[in-house]
Amino acid sequence: MNELLKQTPSQTVGPYFAYGLTAEQYHYPFTQVATANLIQDETSKGERIAITGKVLDGAGNFIPDAMIEIWQADADGNYNNPNFKGFGRVGTGSSGDGKFIFQTIKPGSVNGAAPHITVIVFMRGILVHAYTRIYFSDEFELNEKDEVIKSVDKERIHTLIAKRNEVNIKAAYHFDIYMQGENETVFFDV
Repeated sequence: MNELLKQTPSQTVGPYFAYGLTAEQYHYPFTQVATANLIQDETSKGERIAITGKVLDGAGNFIPDAMIEIWQADADGNYNNPNFKGFGRVGTGSSGDGKFIFQTIKPGSVNGAAPHITVIVFMRGILVHAYTRIYFSDEFELNEKDEVIKSVDKERIHTLIAKRNEVNIKAAYHFDIYMQGENETVFFDV
């Protein structure tokens, strides 16, 4: 009987989150709390943007079963707007190529800081999620003054900057997340 009651081993966050946290994306027959679309309706104020990217390992291979959460302010720099979700979640595996995409509104500056989005990466092999930020390439002046950006080694700041391009007359930002290696994204302790 004692053999049946042994302590279970520690586990990483995956791969169960596809079933429990990103169910719709993987075509499970139930809804989920958060999706990759943060825009509630057409009355949401602000510039509509897409954020695309991949989660990659040190060799540049995509990680097919990571999950990305984002947290952000609205276009006015408010976190408590009842008309804007401010929180989204998506997995990297449903497209087969490790991509993620969020539909959101470009956040405004909060207390003079550069507009940014907080990113949390969950994946197999890491016991504590990884935290980073997305800053925007077209916010050069505010990026230069941002205290968090200034705390990062100059050679690594580029790993926090999403590159803007126009796709189908809509602003899109590309942001790859490297978990390790030469291009490793800057991660922050929380």
